[in-house]
Amino acid sequence: MQDQPASSTQSNEKINQDQLDALVRLHERFLAGRIGGRRAMLKNTDMSGLSLKNQDMRQGNFVGCNMTKMNLSGANFQEASLYACDLSDANLLKTQFVRADLRGARIENANLEGANLEKADLREGGFFDDRKFEGQGVNFRGANLSGAKLAGSMANKADFSDAILVGANMTKADMRGAQLEGADMSDAEVEGAQFGGANLKSTILTGVALKEMRGPDIDLSNAVTDENSGKSVKDLEKPLPTLIDAHKEWVATAGASGKQLDLSNVDLRVLKTLKLEKLTAIKAIGAKLIGMNLYKIELQSAVMDDSDFRNCDMQEADLRGSNFKGANFSHSNLKSINGSPLLFGASGGGRRFSPCNFENAKLRYTNLSDGQLKSAVFTNADLSYANLSNADLRDADFTGANMTGTNLDGAQTEGAIFEKSSSDKPVFKMKAEESET
Repeated sequence: MQDQPASSTQSNEKINQDQLDALVRLHERFLAGRIGGRRAMLKNTDMSGLSLKNQDMRQGNFVGCNMTKMNLSGANFQEASLYACDLSDANLLKTQFVRADLRGARIENANLEGANLEKADLREGGFFDDRKFEGQGVNFRGANLSGAKLAGSMANKADFSDAILVGANMTKADMRGAQLEGADMSDAEVEGAQFGGANLKSTILTGVALKEMRGPDIDLSNAVTDENSGKSVKDLEKPLPTLIDAHKEWVATAGASGKQLDLSNVDLRVLKTLKLEKLTAIKAIGAKLIGMNLYKIELQSAVMDDSDFRNCDMQEADLRGSNFKGANFSHSNLKSINGSPLLFGASGGGRRFSPCNFENAKLRYTNLSDGQLKSAVFTNADLSYANLSNADLRDADFTGANMTGTNLDGAQTEGAIFEKSSSDKPVFKMKAEESET
């Protein structure tokens, strides 16, 4: 059977769904060995936003294609080539990539939950035209790979920074030189996997058999394991409920009695939840709260600089007037939070204006939609791919912030300062005005 291309496209040509469906039908005939069938072969084609949901694209050839925001859930790309393709923001739920060629691909912020990448080629890939993919490893930054099958895959030098790899099967995978900084590898299977020279700084490794990770020069600095990271809750001077009661008394009496709660450098993960807890004005610098349920927690006027809130549920939390400088909120749910400013003192010169402060904080892939963040400080914060849709950002300061891929749809940005922000698109330049509300 003659192997003819199912489509002939020029560089960066855009195709529509009808054209793609026609290509799929020809490819189906090719796989079935029927007359008139043609292998799907596309080069540098713009397919963004289209759907191949549940389609059988085995042995297809997609080189350098723009496949961003596509629905590829349930599709089968077994032994297919997606060399140097861009699949960022795509739906890859339970997609099959067994023995697929994904060299040099970009798959940033995509949903690969339950995807099968067994024995896939995820090594560096070069490109041969004006697109600058030369020497680039596969980019999985921020992607959801929960439960994904990576057994035997060749992922050396691939970038999994901030990716969700919870329960992923990485047995005998080649992860040499891979970037896994900030990734969540909880309960991942790593037996026989090669991690020589890999960067696992600040990686979450709870439930992982560390002794099974092979190779020299593995950087595990600041990695979070099953061991306590900092002070243990059980080593506090008194039981935590007692300390919380004393703190509430301290707040109610404006410091006349009781004692302020200080949980600085305490690993609180063992608690699992502080849902609905009233912890106004606590001090918890450098605390570990990874993965905790903090739904509707009250943290007004708290000082929690450099604390780790990754993967936390903080929906509808009250964070008014609090400090989170240098804190890490990556992948956390902060939907509908109240991060409005507070005013202290009597009217006149003695009044103090206290906005919510996220200076230098990591808010990558964080859901801040519908949040009340008027006058909030985000200077030099990393908001890569954060969701700020429909948030109140009036008079907020984003000077120097990384806003690559940040979603601002429907957000109120009157008076906000975006000047000198790092972004992949033009930014607003507005003058902030003083506000007391």
